Amino acid sequence: MLAACQAMLFTNNSTLIAINGLAGLALAPAPTLATLPVTCWVVGGAIATMQASRYMKLVGRRAGLMRGASIGIFGALICAAAVWQASFWLLCFGALVFGTFNAFGQYYRFVAAEVASPDFRATAVSLVLAGGLVGGILGPTTSRVTVDLVEPRFAGAYLALIFFVLVTIAILSRIRIPDLSAAEQAASGRSMAEIVRQPKYVVAVTAGAISYGVMNFLMTSTPIAMRVCGHPYGEAAFVISSHVVAMFAPSFVTGPLIKRFGVIQVMLAGAALNIVSIAIALSGVQVANFWWSLVLLGVGWNFLYIGATSLLTETYRPEERAKAQGFNETAIFAMMAVSSFSSGMIVTNAGWEKVNYAATPLIAVVIVALAYLSIHKRRPAA
Repeated sequence: MLAACQAMLFTNNSTLIAINGLAGLALAPAPTLATLPVTCWVVGGAIATMQASRYMKLVGRRAGLMRGASIGIFGALICAAAVWQASFWLLCFGALVFGTFNAFGQYYRFVAAEVASPDFRATAVSLVLAGGLVGGILGPTTSRVTVDLVEPRFAGAYLALIFFVLVTIAILSRIRIPDLSAAEQAASGRSMAEIVRQPKYVVAVTAGAISYGVMNFLMTSTPIAMRVCGHPYGEAAFVISSHVVAMFAPSFVTGPLIKRFGVIQVMLAGAALNIVSIAIALSGVQVANFWWSLVLLGVGWNFLYIGATSLLTETYRPEERAKAQGFNETAIFAMMAVSSFSSGMIVTNAGWEKVNYAATPLIAVVIVALAYLSIHKRRPAA
């Protein structure tokens, strides 16, 4: 059921990714602001994620997730109204509101980890994230069907998001999720400073934030870059669809791979795939270049993101999860906000090539962090 919720979440997310940049480009007062609606969607999540975590500690996972999802309905309605009124700034506000739904939805994977045994934790996270595979197919397909369904363009695609939010709420209403005990709700655990001092926590947050930031940085600018290169919207939607599928299809094996080879090795493989993805993007601007680059980017993200989530769940106690998870999600959303806005500026001013060059040093940071953790784990205990 959590995987089904993930499927609905990423159906909406992939639809927004496919249309927000283009709708922004059509309404923006300047081309450099084209990806600002995407950035506002991410910023909305960044603002809400810590509060969402704390709220769910008070009211429970299920009630919190359902109420968080309901906010998505208002966000979709505002975005549709913005297109009808040709208001760029209202579109940005609608995306900001919709980002709150995304903030709550990012905790599905943590819920899976919380109800799984320690040995099954990485696989549980993987299987829930595998629900995004459905979203990778359904989202862009829905956007292609609904983008011109209602005048003006994009209004129908935004209204279609409401259906998937309602399905999410219906599924959540049927899930039984154990809540924290009264003692765990009252306890605060270690301070955030103590948690952050753990090398494993630092590497988990760094790898998770950068992997999502780089993925978002390249993905957000892809539809705009493809349009500049003369490729039709249908081809861009197909590339985004394939990318989202590649993000989640490996989830069926990522957990077992982590169990067999170790989390650091799998994460290093993900970083290597990101480097190969950038190399392919720099080799040409044909549809095949975009397709292969985004597919490998998706697989690399999967290895890094699931690995980082698995690492993170080993660094906090039950009573500490609200702040430990909330800090991690805030870092991820902050990186996504910077990456989505800067990608639009770079791709419109400097071109697709510079976007890929800018992503390379960030992957290097992840590789260095993983190497440090590997060395740290080998040191004998004092």
